[in-house]
Amino acid sequence: MKKTYKVIFHIDLNAFYATCAMIKEPHLKKRVFVVGGQSSGAKGVISTASYKARKYGIHAGMSVIEALNLYPRLIIVPVDFKLYKEMSHKFMNVLDEYSPLVLQASIDEAYLDVTHLAQNTHPLKIAKELQKKLVDQYLLPTSIGIAPTLYLAKMASDIKKPMGITILRKRDVEKILYPMDISNIHGIGRQTYPKLKMLGIHTIKDFMDLSNLDKILKVMKENSYYTYREYILGNSTNIIEPDKYKVPKSISAETTFHTNIEEPTFLLEEINKQLDECLVRLNKHQMLTKTIGFKLKTSNFQTITRSVTINDYTNDPVIIKDHLQSLFESEFEEGTYRLAGAHLNNLIDKENEKIPFNLFTYEKFIGKS
Repeated sequence: MKKTYKVIFHIDLNAFYATCAMIKEPHLKKRVFVVGGQSSGAKGVISTASYKARKYGIHAGMSVIEALNLYPRLIIVPVDFKLYKEMSHKFMNVLDEYSPLVLQASIDEAYLDVTHLAQNTHPLKIAKELQKKLVDQYLLPTSIGIAPTLYLAKMASDIKKPMGITILRKRDVEKILYPMDISNIHGIGRQTYPKLKMLGIHTIKDFMDLSNLDKILKVMKENSYYTYREYILGNSTNIIEPDKYKVPKSISAETTFHTNIEEPTFLLEEINKQLDECLVRLNKHQMLTKTIGFKLKTSNFQTITRSVTINDYTNDPVIIKDHLQSLFESEFEEGTYRLAGAHLNNLIDKENEKIPFNLFTYEKFIGKS
């Protein structure tokens, strides 16, 4: 029986904010511009630099003042999160056409498991088709990394930009990755790699050389080093969990009693305990709610749910508990109950512009494209 190897794509939308700006205002294609700061003056920080701006040494994270010193005629374009979300949604819809195994890592990048397609079609052909479709339909240029693991796919997609496709097999790691600068190791922070360079660790080959371990451990914990080492060698996850970073549409918690309960005061206390658990999860996901409710199940297994929708979204526990108590007092019916719970529905992100987490939740790479 022929062994099936995992084929993972990492698809990265090139200079996404800048691309969206050019979709909205096509004249920018011929101009040197950045996204971020404040269009009314030389203030703020750059979110994304167009490729024309990058030729002048302008990059994400740089202050607008610094950028203007490098290129005084630089155009500053304000951010447009509504447009970014719209284009990101279109991007994800295209990926869904290829596989149900899609993991959105941020607003402008995603992982795609095409193992099943690759059994009959070469991965490079699939990548070229996907790349062309995103440009033809939505004017979205991408770079695609093809590898057996999520981490290597991410490393591969960074190698050729814009509109590049890179295949990175385990056997090619030494040839392709080892000569690269240490700063190209995905996940190593901008504060860490300069310290490694000061100790003579300049390339990925230097980093992988165990004779340099004592030097490396001066700036990095041993567990972290060996984790990165295994990732680079291709010994990390190749499993895509589509729901891994998705925020919930509702939050609920409930408990089943050992004996049937009649006392309303006790039932309300238990409902409030379950509500406390819901509130912890609400804040964990940085969300707000507008619909609050409780659930009861009678001794003969009849389920009763009641809810109330309030005027404004909130995560204030005092407001939420007050509404739940009022709801319970007005809707509770006498009886014997074996289950009680609480639920929060009608959820939104706290800032209403939530960007999904990256593969590594300990670091965000905003504007790196």
